[in-house]
Amino acid sequence: MTFDVVNPLFLWWTTLGVVLGVTVGCIPGLTGAMVIALTLPLTFAMSPPDALTLLVAIYVGSVSGGLISATLLNIPGTPASLMTTLDGFPMAAGGRPRRALLLGIAASLVGGVFSWGVLTLLAEPMAVWSTRIGPPDMFSLVMLALVLIAVISRESLTMGLLAGSLGLLFAMPGMHPATGQNRLTFGFSELNDGFRLLPVLIGLFAVSQLLKDVGGDDTVTSDDAGSKSPRAPVFSKDRVSSTLIAHAPADVTPSFREWLAAIPNLLRSSVIGTVVGILPGVGANIGSILSYATARSQSATSSDFGTGCEEGIIASEAANNATVGGALIPLISLGIPGSVIDAILLGAFVIHGLQPGPLLFQNNPEIVQTITLSYLIANIIMFGFMLLTARWMVRLVQIPKGLLVPVVLTFCVLGSYALANRMFDVWVMVAFGGLGLLFDRLRVPTAPFVIGFVLSPIAEENLCAALMASDGSWWPFVTEPVSAVFFGIAVIVCGVTLRGRRGTS
Repeated sequence: MTFDVVNPLFLWWTTLGVVLGVTVGCIPGLTGAMVIALTLPLTFAMSPPDALTLLVAIYVGSVSGGLISATLLNIPGTPASLMTTLDGFPMAAGGRPRRALLLGIAASLVGGVFSWGVLTLLAEPMAVWSTRIGPPDMFSLVMLALVLIAVISRESLTMGLLAGSLGLLFAMPGMHPATGQNRLTFGFSELNDGFRLLPVLIGLFAVSQLLKDVGGDDTVTSDDAGSKSPRAPVFSKDRVSSTLIAHAPADVTPSFREWLAAIPNLLRSSVIGTVVGILPGVGANIGSILSYATARSQSATSSDFGTGCEEGIIASEAANNATVGGALIPLISLGIPGSVIDAILLGAFVIHGLQPGPLLFQNNPEIVQTITLSYLIANIIMFGFMLLTARWMVRLVQIPKGLLVPVVLTFCVLGSYALANRMFDVWVMVAFGGLGLLFDRLRVPTAPFVIGFVLSPIAEENLCAALMASDGSWWPFVTEPVSAVFFGIAVIVCGVTLRGRRGTS
C-alpha cells in the first residue's frame, strides 16, 4: 500500500496538528502532553493514519511553539525553550526581534529535518534487530529504560525509582498475563481490565494542571520528560512590543554568508538533540541544555552567550526539535517510549490496534510511512506557520485562566467518559489528577510513573515468558549476553549516579 503525501486530508490533519501544537506551546502552563492526551479521545473515530498524523503534528508544533513567548516575552512557553530565553529575549529587546525569531524558527526546521533523516535510516534496522532479542532481553531493556528515566529526573534517584515502581504497581490490577486470573480488583468489576491508559494520562497531565492553576501554584512546570523548571508569570512586564517588531531599524534578516557560518552549530546541535531523543527519559529540555552548553564551549565568543548571542538561539532550538525525531525511533522500532508524549503516542497505537516494532513494519508499513512523512511535513508547515503568525501568537498568553479552565475540564470529562461510556473512568481521571497534584507537592517526578505504567504489561509479559521457558530459573536474565549487557548498564548507571550525587551533597 502506498501513501499519498499530497492527499488533502493528510495535509489538513498535519496543518491542524501543527496549529494546535504551536498555539499550546506558546502558552505558558500548557504542555504538549496535555493537549495530546486531550486530543487522543477525539481520534477514536479516525483511521489510524489520520490519527497518528494529527498527534505527531501536535508533538512537533508543541515543542516549537515555546520559542515565540521565550523570545518576545522572556517566558518559556515550554521548558524545552528555557535556554532560548537566555539569548532570544535580549536580542529581541535590543531591537532585533524579527531576526531572533527567524534564527530560532529556521534552527527548529533544520533540527527537525535532520532527525527525520535519522528516523528514516534507523527505524527499520532497529526494528529488525529487535526480532533477535528474546523475553529476558526485552525485560532487561524495559528495566534499563526505567532506570535511565529515573536517573535523568531532576529530583533524587530514589524519587525517580519510587515513581517508576508506583507506575508498575498501578498497572497490576486486572488480568494476570500468565494465568488469566483477575487480581487486585478489590471487588470492582470495572477493574477487570485494569486502569485504562487514557483517564490516567488525562488525570495526571490535564486535571492536575487545572488544579494547580485554580490553586494559584505558579512555582513549577513540567516538560514532556517530567523535569521541573521554574514557571514565569504569564503576565510579565518584560515583553517586546508589536511596534518594535514592526519597525526595529537594526532588525535585518541573516545573510547567506551568515547562514553558512552557522552550519557547524546547526549540525552539531541537531546531532546532540537526536541522540538525546533516542535515550529514554531525557527529553527536549535536557537536549537543549546540552546543546547550548556545547555551543558555548566551542564558540570563539562564549562571553556573548546570555546577552543576545545568535549561536545560543540556534543551538537551543535545533536541539529541542531534533529530540522529537530521535524519540520516535525507539517508539516505532521497539515500542519503548522515551518520554511522556511518546507514552501517550504508544497508547494511540494500542487504541487503534497497532503494535510498534517489527510487526508494524511487516503488517502496517503504511503506518510507518505515515509517521515519517507526517513528521517531515509537520516541520515544514511549522516553519511557514510560525514565520507568518509569530508576532500575533504571542497575544495568546493573555487569555485569562477563567476562560481556559472550564473548556479544558469539559474536554477532560468527555474524553474519559467516551472511552467506554462509563463514569468509572471519569472518577479514575479525577483520582489520578489528585495523584498528579500530590506528586507535584512532594516533588515526585511524573515521567517515571507514566513510563512504568505503560511499560509494565510489556515487562510482566516478557518476565513470565522467560521464567516459563527456563522452568522458573532467573539465570537467563544475567547469562544471556544482551540481557546481561542491559542489566549491567542499569547497575552501572545507578552506581555512578548515586556516587556522583553523594559526592556533591
